[in-house]
Amino acid sequence: MFEFIRTHQRLMQIFLAIIIVPSFAFVGIGSYKSFGDDAGTIAKIDGKPLTQLEFDNAVRNQLDTYRQRLGAQFDQKMFDTPEFKQNVLDQLIAQRAIAAEVVHANLSVSDAQLQKVIVDQFGGPAGFNMDTYKQALAAQGMRPTDYDARMRRELVLQQLATAVEGTGFAPRTVAKTLSDIAAQEREVQELLLPVSEFVPQVKVSDAMVLAFYDKNAKFFEVPEQAKIEYVVFNADVVASQVSVTDAEVSDYYTKNSAQFTTPESRRASHVLITVKKGASSAETAAAKAKADAIVAELRKAPADFAKLAKAKSEDPGSAEQGGDLGVIEKGTLVAPVENAIAKLKQGEISDPVQSEFGFHVLTVTELKPAVVKPLELAKADVADLLKKQKASKKYAEMAEAFTNTVYEQADSLKPVADKLGLKIETAAGVSRNPSPMAAAAPYNNAKFLAALFSNESLSNKRNTEAVETAPSTLVAGRIVEFKPANKRPLAEVDAQIRQRVTIEEAAKLAAKAGEEKLVAFKKSGEATGFGAAKLVSRAKVEGINGLAMQSIMKADVSKLPAYVGVDVPGMGYGLYRIGKVQQPAQLDEAQRKQEAEQIGTIVAQQEMAQYLELLKQKAKVKILKPITTATVTEVK
Repeated sequence: MFEFIRTHQRLMQIFLAIIIVPSFAFVGIGSYKSFGDDAGTIAKIDGKPLTQLEFDNAVRNQLDTYRQRLGAQFDQKMFDTPEFKQNVLDQLIAQRAIAAEVVHANLSVSDAQLQKVIVDQFGGPAGFNMDTYKQALAAQGMRPTDYDARMRRELVLQQLATAVEGTGFAPRTVAKTLSDIAAQEREVQELLLPVSEFVPQVKVSDAMVLAFYDKNAKFFEVPEQAKIEYVVFNADVVASQVSVTDAEVSDYYTKNSAQFTTPESRRASHVLITVKKGASSAETAAAKAKADAIVAELRKAPADFAKLAKAKSEDPGSAEQGGDLGVIEKGTLVAPVENAIAKLKQGEISDPVQSEFGFHVLTVTELKPAVVKPLELAKADVADLLKKQKASKKYAEMAEAFTNTVYEQADSLKPVADKLGLKIETAAGVSRNPSPMAAAAPYNNAKFLAALFSNESLSNKRNTEAVETAPSTLVAGRIVEFKPANKRPLAEVDAQIRQRVTIEEAAKLAAKAGEEKLVAFKKSGEATGFGAAKLVSRAKVEGINGLAMQSIMKADVSKLPAYVGVDVPGMGYGLYRIGKVQQPAQLDEAQRKQEAEQIGTIVAQQEMAQYLELLKQKAKVKILKPITTATVTEVK
């Protein structure tokens, strides 16, 4: 967006609002209502406690989110800061303040509103289907009741946010002024004093090299490194040592034949002649006679079942589909109808079957008999299942042996490798922090590396304890060679320092010369030495460095020509002469409209941020004790 908006400090509150509102949907109004007092209370919002446990869980959730986004680049130490923890606490407080307002204001969503939203979300070309809806939720590990509650919360929040943000607007004159500023064009000439021109003037002494070396010691640090050995014990190791006999496979197959049987499947149709509840015996008899007539007609022409059902069935749900009831699953129909369908042959027409709805004339349109998968085809699946069952039982036993052996025979990994059939792996250049370059390596785990670089492991080169680095995965290791952190000798980096100091000193000379020229140009107004004029704007930089463009567009142009001097890192010193300022001949009206909408959105979000601050005051937030410093580092 526009430069002043990007740098306006007060608008940083917007980001808090953007973060808070979506995350609140997962905290929930119900959670707000059910808060209880806790000895670990760290704050009170609207008289309700915010506990240390809730704070810790919120930290974990935030870290999990960043871990998923950053992948191998995730470093938990980046978040082990007071600022990160304070941000989490601020979000929680704002969430609870919003929850209090929702409850006090009795905001709610009607069933009709909720139903419309769900139908819009899950309705396909053929309309809304409950089975498809349930399957979609099940894939996310949710039930319809869970999703309904979540959507109610989100819709309530939308009501609140829309009501508040709707009060914010940007006057047309302001929007137009900002559009004009964004589109403004300036005619600029450039005079660049490159660093390379000043390099011959630089003389780097030994004292300058030493001063840089001492001042920037961290540039020359070689981190501690270790060569290690390690062994991995996991479910794959156990599985490789488990076998299953043909007799065991056959025995399991025989005892669990139902698992390999596809049950009989029946698709049915019906014609329904309804009988109202409380109907007289005469009305019931008339309905029965009508059904008898339909049976007689259908037995003469069974192929006309669908046609007759469309014409005569009084079931509005199936008549249009020719009476089709779909594939019958146990318990989906009333018992008399279900039992009758189970006895019919394919194409057979039933006698009238009476139920609480009336009289049904039934037929089975498709019948698939039960199919048993033969042992030859099921053998591989059974063997795999039995191996997993055996491995599951054996895992605990072998894991205990692994843990005990690496501890009891701690001078070597060979005993545990021999005992359990493991391979001793090696790795070099290992440090105490996980490396993005070795993200998939079994040893590249923060908990394992902490054990590996413990005082006991470092000083005595003994085995680490068995560390669980993933579900059903244990790793133990030992340090074979260790190089502590050290500083590269000056002689080794002398040439590198001289080159760096040369560039820095040359840049200083370029800046000094540029500043002198800038003073002179401002006095004379001359253009001597400058390049050809370029017409630039915030959207059209014409090859000018980004830092220089910022200074050019910020420059005071009340008096022309105006001059700007900019130290461009790595390049030199740039002088810029602004000779003309103008508006483009024609400004895109669509762009103006888009920018006005953006400004309106920013103002609305600012309104929301201020409203959140008012809610915090209304909720009488009290911080009872500082957040702990151990929370982030304890997250696994």
